Order: sequence, then structure tokens, then C-alpha cells
Amino acid sequence: MREIRKVQPEMYAAELDADLSKYREAALEQGASRAAVIPVGDIPVDDRVTLKCRIPRCFGYGVGANCPPHTLTPAELRALLDGYRWAVFFGVDVPPPVIVRDRATIEERVDAYQKVYDVVSNLESLAFYDGHYLAFGLAAGSCRHTFCGRLDDCAALEGKKCRFSLKSRPSLEAVGVDVFRLAAGLGWDIYPIGSCATPDEVPHGTLCGMVVVQ
Repeated sequence: MREIRKVQPEMYAAELDADLSKYREAALEQGASRAAVIPVGDIPVDDRVTLKCRIPRCFGYGVGANCPPHTLTPAELRALLDGYRWAVFFGVDVPPPVIVRDRATIEERVDAYQKVYDVVSNLESLAFYDGHYLAFGLAAGSCRHTFCGRLDDCAALEGKKCRFSLKSRPSLEAVGVDVFRLAAGLGWDIYPIGSCATPDEVPHGTLCGMVVVQ
């Protein structure tokens, strides 16, 4: 049974180290290949990341409420991060035949992205009920195509209730986080995989998520 802590003004600052360690372990238990507690100051936010959403134009650009130009800008994220100190960043390794874009593996690919959203949502929920009520999470890829790819529209973009309101959220890249730089800086193996890549060219794909805790 979940323990729900009462809200305190300092948001359980004394318990923060133990809680961060708990969230890191929870990420691994829920399927992350690796996870790390990182200072928020180490999160690289770069406007050039969202430029890649437009040049060349991503198939997700403008079609979902959590993708550019409808979501937070890098400048807005940088300003918000000034109020936080610690985050949990994790990566999920995905087999090359799944991550390389191919119609034959689309179901497995969607499942892999959904796993990242699930882990982010679960970690954010853990932090929220632990009293870190301003925690927020960012996932991987377009939630529009991860959850509503077989549907004709993004309900939230149409002004309706999001069909997956507790799971959908921006990706790290959508708000300007340089995931390659962050992962590589932690010593993780991560490879750029574009539309022309073939499975035999990369050891594995990596999908990343993050929860900014406090």
C-alpha cells in the first residue's frame, strides 16, 4: 500500500537523498537499463535541439499538444529549472531492429516508447506522493504517435481532454534537452539513429526519460 506523506513547507528536504536513490532504483526495477541522479545544473538545454524538430521537419511537428511549437520552449524550461536542484535521468536500451524505423517493427517500437512514458509517470507519481509535489517528468518521442498514432487527431490539441492525461507529456528533446550530450557525459553508450540507419550499424538504440524532483 502506498504511503502518502503529508505536505510540509520544506518538501521533505531531509529525506531527499534517500528518495532520489529510491527513484533511481525504481527506474531500474521498472525496466530502465541504467539510471542516475543528476544535478539539475548538469541538464543541457539547447535551442538547437528543437531546431532539429523543424529542419528537416519531424513528422510529429505541430501535430500533438506536447510537441513543438505547442509545448514549452527551451527558454521556458531553462527558467523553470532554476527552481530545482535534482533529477533522475534514465535510459532504456532497445534492440536495433526495433528502434530503426521500419513498418515491420512498429508495434515493438511503440511498446518501447510507452515503457519510457510508464516509467516517467510512475516515478513522478512516487515523488508527488512522497511530498515532492512539484516534481515533473519528460519522456521520449512524440506522445501523439506513441499513444494516439492510430487515431486521427490529438484530442488535447483540439481543446478536448487528453486521452492519456496522466502519461502524455513532452519528450526531453521537444523542450530542448540535449539527450545525447547528457547521456554521453554520464559515460553511457548512445548512438544517433536516423531514418537511413540499418540494424547492423548500431549496437542498440536508447530511449531516455527524466523526472525533475526538487
